[in-house]
Amino acid sequence: MIRPGHSSIGLDIGSSSIKGAVLDLEAGELVSVCSCPFPDPIVGLPEGHIEIDPASILARVRQVIDELAEQVSSRSSIWICGQMGGLILADERGRAESNYISWRDQRALLASPGMRTSLETLRLDWPEAIFASLGRELQAGSTSTLLHWLSEHRQLRDGVLPLSIADFCISHFAKQPGTMHTTHAIGLIDLGKRDWHYGAMERIGLGDLWWPELVCDERSMARWKIGSHLYQVHGSYGDQQCALFGAGLGLGELSINISTGSQVSLLSDRFESGAYQTRAYFGDRFLKTITHLPAGRSLNALVDLLTELAFAEGQTLERVWENISDKMDQVASTDMTSDIAFFAGPVGSFGSLSHLTTENLSVGHLFLAACNAMAKNYSQAAQRLSTSGRWDSVVLSGGLSSRLPRLVRLIEERFELPVRQCAGEETLLGLLRLAQQHSKTQV
Repeated sequence: MIRPGHSSIGLDIGSSSIKGAVLDLEAGELVSVCSCPFPDPIVGLPEGHIEIDPASILARVRQVIDELAEQVSSRSSIWICGQMGGLILADERGRAESNYISWRDQRALLASPGMRTSLETLRLDWPEAIFASLGRELQAGSTSTLLHWLSEHRQLRDGVLPLSIADFCISHFAKQPGTMHTTHAIGLIDLGKRDWHYGAMERIGLGDLWWPELVCDERSMARWKIGSHLYQVHGSYGDQQCALFGAGLGLGELSINISTGSQVSLLSDRFESGAYQTRAYFGDRFLKTITHLPAGRSLNALVDLLTELAFAEGQTLERVWENISDKMDQVASTDMTSDIAFFAGPVGSFGSLSHLTTENLSVGHLFLAACNAMAKNYSQAAQRLSTSGRWDSVVLSGGLSSRLPRLVRLIEERFELPVRQCAGEETLLGLLRLAQQHSKTQV
């Protein structure tokens, strides 16, 4: 039984699901973890547009909170993290002025004949020094890229705030202007100053945009009155940083997060620029990272191919990942080679399979080749983060690493270092650790 005043709610507004849990601050445990799917995109939109109805997101956030509310005090706290990139426009009372445009949106890659895309425009308009000071953050679904597209298409009116979807939820329920934590403001702030990069925004035509208040610490920024509960709201924090905080990542440890996509990361006590992205982290630290490495999304594409005929005949396979893992363990090694960069990212924008024979054309060989490619990608990315290769151990996180033990062994062999594998729900564990850390400062 959790004592009154010793629990909070953790909420992770992710791109595939909205997860919540009661945070037992005294025991240091997650209690009553629950989730619901993140709403599907709106159908019938133009090519490359991925938008979600904000009302449906708010309803599901409320659903998760209501499910956990009776297990915490009527005066409690909510700690929130969420998906980075993308944006929603809101007014000063937290009312939506647009749909949520997902970080998976690709409209910034499309242009009329003879015109530059928004992604090309930003990269050309930002000199190297400015791009480096922004942390080298630039994707089709980046907030800056989408804002430029909206401005160019006259869909960015005065008086609106660009927010992450989690920050919008905070603003909406609090009926106040939105804020943004530095861990969420990727590609938008001058990392050396930890402030909005007004100069960079001016160069891409966003000099007059109204920016949210930028938050650097973990104090409460809003209050929610929901039902009979009054919540002090903390966040929202970037989900990647929160997951690594939950995994207990320390200096000198190499992080490999393996889920829908993969990231390889290192912590640093100072801002450094290189052939990687740099993001603000907790405690005035920085995160050197390479993101969008192929992982679960690419493996799911292979699964979809292999199960297409079964689904066409109305058969649902119940143990897909268990069977894949078993088949891989039956193969000692493979001469099949694979490139699973089926989606644009730092290792390419298309994949391939080679050295196929009738002897190796099987599920076990196919996925072993894919996992070999993933381990190789992680090794190459790690070398970009630190050419000296100075790290003491490898920290694995993300749900896919637990599904594929063979992949974990391949990483151990590739790095020849101890591997520490984290249990699931790293983002919620990160929120728990932040809540515990904050409670100690309030004593």
